Amino acid sequence: MKQSLIMFFTVLSFILNAQIIKTKRGIISLDGTHVAKITSRSGEYTFMDLKETPIFTMEFIDKSVVDSVRDSYIKLNRVYNRDKTLDMDYISPSAFSGDERSAVYTSIKALKIIDDRGINVKNLDELFKNMPKRKLDTKTKEAYSIRSKIDRLNITVNNVGEILSNGVPVGYFTNLPVSFGSEDTISDKTFIDIEMYDAKSKLIGRYSTTTKRITTAGGKVFTLYREMSGRASILKFPTYKALAERMAILDPNFIKVQDKIIVGEVVKDGVEKDKK
Repeated sequence: MKQSLIMFFTVLSFILNAQIIKTKRGIISLDGTHVAKITSRSGEYTFMDLKETPIFTMEFIDKSVVDSVRDSYIKLNRVYNRDKTLDMDYISPSAFSGDERSAVYTSIKALKIIDDRGINVKNLDELFKNMPKRKLDTKTKEAYSIRSKIDRLNITVNNVGEILSNGVPVGYFTNLPVSFGSEDTISDKTFIDIEMYDAKSKLIGRYSTTTKRITTAGGKVFTLYREMSGRASILKFPTYKALAERMAILDPNFIKVQDKIIVGEVVKDGVEKDKK
């Protein structure tokens, strides 16, 4: 009986203290009182006081880190100091993630930088003074570590199927579809695997356009697929660059991260490429 009474009064207290949040025609109201204004442009929300003085901006970021791993977070800026950016973990009910209601909810409920008196500049300053650290899960941390290594390799694929790292040839593709050169994605389904070789014509691996599966020469297998994650569709058709990057992840000996990439001349069919 005592436990039931405690639960009843807890729920009653929550109901009585719940704030009614409304946004209509760019005006944010708390329990019927206007407290701030909001506008949006290209996915960035600008919060203003009732005199329409911009105070801070909020942007919801949803990006691919590597392959099917995505990172969603909030980017917060003070209008008078755009150089100082605060990246925070995503805080919003999933029912309206990333839209105007999400921005308003996050500002009021999660960050408490808008209250019944308007925009709380003191709390906003405190937030930037003691910037909270993001809590990334293990999968996302690993993805960022891989992304960092891949970015250092700076992999590109030219119009003849050569793979370059920081401008230096490190390998090449063979068995390319007829669409190669006209587009950078692999959309043609053929029964012949696209093969990848290093600069010394050593087979690194194969990619099947029908199963979207990469198989390294050493036997490692990775499947590229399409998946829905939040508001984004992931990897319907992979790019040649994405294949080369994934192969560099699966086979660290393919392209090694170093200050200067050193490889031999690219050899195809036993013939050394002409030097320029």
